[in-house]
Amino acid sequence: MNVHPMHPFLARAAAAASGVAAAIPAGQPLDAPTPCGEFDTRTLINHWVLYTSHGLEHRARRTELPGELVARDFTADADWRCAYAAQLERAVAAWGEPAAWEGDVDLGGSPVPAVGIARMLIIELVLHGWDVARAVGTEIEVDDELALLVGEIVEENAGLYRQYAGFAETVSVPDGASAWERALAASGRDPRWKA
Repeated sequence: MNVHPMHPFLARAAAAASGVAAAIPAGQPLDAPTPCGEFDTRTLINHWVLYTSHGLEHRARRTELPGELVARDFTADADWRCAYAAQLERAVAAWGEPAAWEGDVDLGGSPVPAVGIARMLIIELVLHGWDVARAVGTEIEVDDELALLVGEIVEENAGLYRQYAGFAETVSVPDGASAWERALAASGRDPRWKA
């Protein structure tokens, strides 16, 4: 089976997100602020889990997210970290099917090429992964090649994301900033942000 060249990046982004979730200690308070000003940690984690694991699989399969999932507090389950990792594996496997990358995906009544959707989901995995990591005082592991791709996708979609308040304006970073810091800054995130 021919795997789409973007699929390994999707798998690496999912692994990075899963690593962030696994590093959050049991009993960690989830009421802290996050780099996403409108979300506290619990709200952000629920958004992240819903769209980057369940949403990721449903986009591949061209199915609607059930209302029950949209309303769920995933963090109420003591085992949510393992459940998130398992759902990410299912979602990445769904994108392992060549048909998942063909044609369009309906995005709120607008058809968007499946490859474009997958690329946006890659940045959702790692950018919100960074947001969650910062909020709880851990880190996300993003290799340089993935960071360069994230920066490219951020630049491609920055206008759209800013139109819907998904990104703030670009943050300035020093000349020696890493590819990952530049990608964060281009999405309106301050790489120096701490809870």
